[in-house]
Amino acid sequence: MSHVHIQSGAGRNRSRLRGALALTSAYFLTELVAGWLTGSLALLADAGHMLTDVAGLGLALFAIHMAERPATSERTYGYYRTEILAALANAVVLIAISVWVLIEAYERFRHPQAIASGPMLLVALVGLGVNAGSIWLLRSASEESLNLKGAYFEVLSDAISSVGVMAAAAVIWLTGWLYADPLVSAGIGLFILPRTAKLMADAVGVLLEGTPADVNISDVRAAIAAIGGVADVHDLHVWSLTSGVNALSVHVVATDGNDVGGLLSRVGECASRRFRIAHVTVQGEPPGWKCRGMHE
Repeated sequence: MSHVHIQSGAGRNRSRLRGALALTSAYFLTELVAGWLTGSLALLADAGHMLTDVAGLGLALFAIHMAERPATSERTYGYYRTEILAALANAVVLIAISVWVLIEAYERFRHPQAIASGPMLLVALVGLGVNAGSIWLLRSASEESLNLKGAYFEVLSDAISSVGVMAAAAVIWLTGWLYADPLVSAGIGLFILPRTAKLMADAVGVLLEGTPADVNISDVRAAIAAIGGVADVHDLHVWSLTSGVNALSVHVVATDGNDVGGLLSRVGECASRRFRIAHVTVQGEPPGWKCRGMHE
């Protein structure tokens, strides 16, 4: 068994996540104070939404900390999957928020409510600046980790919300048309839902040990089969422990007169170097060997 230590994508971008958490926390406190001073229920309600974002970003950081804990006899692969569970939790929360927004928008279409559009516009403008900073910090990092993608979607949804709130506040301020608020809210909810559903599907795919999207298993099979001394390849499995940390297990049948030990080293090196597999398990078998219940 060969191991190549590869730090998870989230771990490599921990400082970016901390910066986003600091910005989001500062804005949450600002919005909470502004809502209390102005008596704006809309701002206080959005502060509650921001609190869920702070919790989501904090959960993502906690998951990184857990994923870096050493393996134990009970957790032989360590705690890598904590990051995937955090991504799944963020997806569930975002979907719940989106559904709540759609339901609330429907109710406000039926019963429009008066809104303090001036303070609403000002605070939304500040929020847009804060969220733009968080997006800048997390955008590139989100491609490396489902955990960070969940955090990225949190701040992206807030940025879109801020733009929508600004537009709605401006319309209400200038025209008094109260339906602008639920109309924009419904649009935000519909924008977030499919992207969050994709995040959830990716997280579930990792938990079900599906083949990673960035690994072509046919290419892996062909590369191993092309190694000198390999007569056959079977029982090949590739899965993710967490984003950026993949594992592989395979059975290889050696040709006549070939050194099985050297063959195992060559297969492990191929998987590790060419396909960046962090954990490689190779079972070497003599010529003509047949496994019971063999899977192609």
